[in-house]
Amino acid sequence: MDPYRNPFAPGAGSRPPELAGRDSTLDAARISCGRAMMGKSARSIMLLGLRGTGKTVLLNEIGRNAEEAGLLVSRVESPEGERLARLLYPEMRKVMRALSGVEAAKSVAMRGLKGLRNFASAFNIEVAGVNIGVEAESEPGLADSGDLQYDLPDLFILIGKAAQAAGRGWLLLIDEVQYLSEADLRALIVSLHRMAQEGMPVLMVGAGLPQIARMAGEAKSYAERLFLFPAVGPLDPSSAAQAVEKPIVEEDAEIAADALAAVVERTKGYPFFLQEWASVVWNNAEGPLITLPDVEQSYAETLAILDDGFFKVRIDRLTKAEVQFVKAMANLGEGPYAMADIAKAMGRTLNSLGPARANIISKGMIYSTDHGYLDFSVPLFAEFMRRQN
Repeated sequence: MDPYRNPFAPGAGSRPPELAGRDSTLDAARISCGRAMMGKSARSIMLLGLRGTGKTVLLNEIGRNAEEAGLLVSRVESPEGERLARLLYPEMRKVMRALSGVEAAKSVAMRGLKGLRNFASAFNIEVAGVNIGVEAESEPGLADSGDLQYDLPDLFILIGKAAQAAGRGWLLLIDEVQYLSEADLRALIVSLHRMAQEGMPVLMVGAGLPQIARMAGEAKSYAERLFLFPAVGPLDPSSAAQAVEKPIVEEDAEIAADALAAVVERTKGYPFFLQEWASVVWNNAEGPLITLPDVEQSYAETLAILDDGFFKVRIDRLTKAEVQFVKAMANLGEGPYAMADIAKAMGRTLNSLGPARANIISKGMIYSTDHGYLDFSVPLFAEFMRRQN
C-alpha cells in the first residue's frame, strides 16, 4: 500500500488520526476550562498513565481546545532535575506580556512583570547567559522571598487578576509531572489552591506516571480535592478497533475483521503499540484489503522496531545493577511485583536493594503500586525483558 498515504502516527506525542476512547477526559477538561472562564469553581486535572498510553497527545489536544475557547495556554515539559521556577518563568512572562496589551488588564499585568523581575533575581534565573531583571524596575516584597511556595502564588494571583480583567483565562500544561521535586510540586499545588479559593480563571492540566496522585497527596493533603485524576490506560477493544479501522477506511482501504481483532488483542489496546503495528502493516500489505496474514507477517518487524526504539531507549538509561533488578522483576511474570519476591529471586536482602529501587523509580522505569509492590511504568516491558533473555 502507498506509504505516502499511511495514516498512522507512531511518533512520541504525535496525534493519531483517530483519537478514540478519550472523550470523557477531553469533556472534563472543556468543562473545567469553561467554568473557570465563567468565574465558577473548577478543578485542575492530572492525567495518570503508563508510557505510551497517549498522555502527551491528550495534553496537547486539551491545549488546542482551550485556545479555541479563548484561554492563554502555556506548555512545559519537566525534565529530570530542572527547577520549576526556571521552567515557568518564560511562560509566565509571555502570558503577562500578552495581557499587558489589553487596556483593562494593563496595570495588573505590568505589576506582574515587576514581580517577575523580582522572581528572576530571587531564583537566579538566567537566559542566554544573562541574568534577567536584576537591575530592572522592581517592587520590593513582591515574589522576591526566594521561597517558591510563597512567590509562585503571588505571580499566579497577578496572572489570574489580569486574565480576569481581560476576559481571558490561563491554562498551564505540564508534562512529566513526576520529575518535579516535592518542594516544587508543593508550591504548584499551593498556587493552584489559591486560584481555586480566589475564583481565578487559572488551571493546570498535568500528565505523568501513576505515582503522581500519591506524590500530590503527600505534598499537600488537599490535592485530592483540588484535582481530577483521570486514568489514561489502554483503550477498550471497541475504541482500539476504531483507532485502527477508521483511518484505514478514510484512505479507501479495508481491514479484515480477524486481522483487526489480532492487532487489538496483541497490543492490549495500548495506543502507541496500535499505531506502530498498524503503520508497519499498512506499509507491508498489498491492499486494498488488509488481511490476517498481512498482520501476522508484520508482527516480527513491529517487535523489532519497538525493541530497538521504544523499549531500548529506556533500558539504556539503567546501570548494570539496575538492569539485573528489572530482569528479576520480569522473570517473575506479570506485575505488580512484591519486593520480597524480587529480593528472593536475586538472592539479596530488601535493604540492600533499596538504592537500586529508588534510582529506577527516579528514572521513571518502575513505580510503587502499593506498599512493598512495584510495577513497570512501560506497558509490555516485562515481555521485552524476557525476549532479551
